[in-house]
Amino acid sequence: MKKRTKEILRILDDQYGIDTKCYLNYYTPWQLLIATILSAQCTDARVNMVTKELFVKYPDVKAFAEADISELELDIHATGFYHNKARNIIACCRKLHEEYNDEVPSDIDELTALPGVGRKTANVIRGNIFGIDSIVVDTHVKRISKKLGLTKEDDPVKVEFDLMKEIPRDHWILINMQLITFGRDICKARNPECERCRLRKYCSYV
Repeated sequence: MKKRTKEILRILDDQYGIDTKCYLNYYTPWQLLIATILSAQCTDARVNMVTKELFVKYPDVKAFAEADISELELDIHATGFYHNKARNIIACCRKLHEEYNDEVPSDIDELTALPGVGRKTANVIRGNIFGIDSIVVDTHVKRISKKLGLTKEDDPVKVEFDLMKEIPRDHWILINMQLITFGRDICKARNPECERCRLRKYCSYV
């Protein structure tokens, strides 16, 4: 690991701690899967507001698999892109119910074969449910990693593999939590608070 990368990680650890708590509320693996699908282009806070009632109305995988799509669209309307999300959630849960006995698989290829599940969602599941070291590349991670020179790529999959090479395995899950908090708190997309940033000297955008 480069000295520069080591110092970036040290600062992030010091500022945000090493807690790998997920920001999405869930009790079961399938709930986290659905919450993560809903989180696309939506804040975790809003998803948590929606799923609080959603998981009461649909108490298991079978209930989602058998949901009326128009009704589910209304239930998740607040998360945005509700047409695609409702369709994917129903199709995903049908596959879980019919092929996996309502269990969420841990294999990356099996996860990404589920409707509505890309590598980001799959890695959230692998990291938080199964404890498999995984790097989750969301908009914050992609944007800030590029600013800090940890990658030059724009494609999330390429960013993921760059970070896997650059960052030690014990920080793979952690880096997502830290950069999300950093992105919300200081390195905001539209109005970054550079004067408060302890990583400023490593940023290529200043």
